[in-house]
Amino acid sequence: MRQPTLASPVPLLRARTSRRLAVLTFREVPDAGAFAAQLDRVLRAATPVSAGQVQRAMSGGAPLPPHSVLITFEHGHRDVVTHALPALAARAVPALVFAVAGLVDTDDPYWWDEAEFLVGEGGWARSLSGRAGGSVAAALAAMPDPDRRRSLAELRVTAHHRAPSAPQLTTADLHHLLDAGMNIGSHGLGHARLDRCDDYALREEVVGGHERLTKLTGAPITSFAYPDDVHDLRAVTLLRGLGYTSAFRNDGRLVDPYSGLPDSLCISRVRVGTRTARSRLDAALSAWAPSASRRLRGAEAV
Repeated sequence: MRQPTLASPVPLLRARTSRRLAVLTFREVPDAGAFAAQLDRVLRAATPVSAGQVQRAMSGGAPLPPHSVLITFEHGHRDVVTHALPALAARAVPALVFAVAGLVDTDDPYWWDEAEFLVGEGGWARSLSGRAGGSVAAALAAMPDPDRRRSLAELRVTAHHRAPSAPQLTTADLHHLLDAGMNIGSHGLGHARLDRCDDYALREEVVGGHERLTKLTGAPITSFAYPDDVHDLRAVTLLRGLGYTSAFRNDGRLVDPYSGLPDSLCISRVRVGTRTARSRLDAALSAWAPSASRRLRGAEAV
């Protein structure tokens, strides 16, 4: 008897997992054609839903259709507007775009990209002197946030060249997304890892980011993506006070919106990208096996 594959799960399995929600998260979208092809595949296998529909279902409102999928984007890369939005709009697929509020209307690079570049240009920081290989960005992210900021300042002073500029989303881009029916969410003020922030810095990340995005968009901001996927309970308290109804982290799992009404401020997502293999995308949409969705986390370099 022929065994089912990731690309062709048995019908019984799809029926048993039809209640589950797949929240897919993209970072960069460098290939518009590949993204459009992925959307077409999503439309054949699932029903796209909006952030509002998910929020209502998880609070006991109208249920989601079978095999629902929510498309999200984190970091706020500009190619969400230039490459992803045309394909989304042409297919009437809603999406949720998380922006790093402090980078909007700037050409500042993401701090992790800047750090890697500066080290490559001879940059040096005392806190990194004992580092035994590995990612510079990961080493910085693991530090208490004041040390991360101090180390970045040292790298900028000691490197031979400044990091190249990286145009970010603009206020006009945010309004273009909203006008096209997309939702905007917060990814923090500067994408600091929340569990490495003291209470003051954490408040700046969560509340400061919220206030800036609200001012720039003139729209309610009610969704949050935890930077570095770190679910911090102090942040949850702030988010509830600000009226947030959903918050997300990437842990490679699917969601059962009706399983005792799970925590809407800690919703699971599966990370994908335009280079994700077709079989692995199918696995996320069909829930062929828990291990399949977990493997998606490593499907594309971050």
